[in-house]
Amino acid sequence: MSLVGTEVLPFKAQAFRNGEFVEVTEADLKGKWSVVCFYPADFTFVCPTELEDLQNEYEGLKALGVEVYSVSTDTHFTHKAWHDSSEAIGKITYTMIGDPSHTVSRNFDVLIEADGLADRGTFIIDPDGVIQTVEINAGGIGRDASTLINKIKAAQYVRKHPGEVCPAKWQEGSETLKPSLDLVGKI
Repeated sequence: MSLVGTEVLPFKAQAFRNGEFVEVTEADLKGKWSVVCFYPADFTFVCPTELEDLQNEYEGLKALGVEVYSVSTDTHFTHKAWHDSSEAIGKITYTMIGDPSHTVSRNFDVLIEADGLADRGTFIIDPDGVIQTVEINAGGIGRDASTLINKIKAAQYVRKHPGEVCPAKWQEGSETLKPSLDLVGKI
């Protein structure tokens, strides 16, 4: 069953952000756009490349009113140790959620139960706390954070313009579609 269109389930977790430990709940994902990016584990190989790439896009995402959260089943203490020891992870200023209880990973249906690790899952969540996009990658396939910008712009556009949809490769300012009987079979 897809999580698209469902509201984020309740959770409470400890996180590392900008040199501090903070508590994060599902309420933090409401009232603004959010990206939640799950990854398997700290101190690994593909994960730091993805998280650094996400940091490189963070200012652009914040300019769109988006907050970013990364999540693994490691603890917030491990996130801090990784942040302090890795050049790539040391750049990160967004919130890194620890999920040793696996609650958040289960809520988003990305937990690999047998391994106790999360799949590579990316979720775009609207200000109502409703999941708008889900992307899950196999463990060996890293993500490109730049693809989030257009997806978020499209989600924001559709939210502001009910009855319109964004076609493939839509860019901000491009034409949208208005589904109707007259459009059937004309594309």
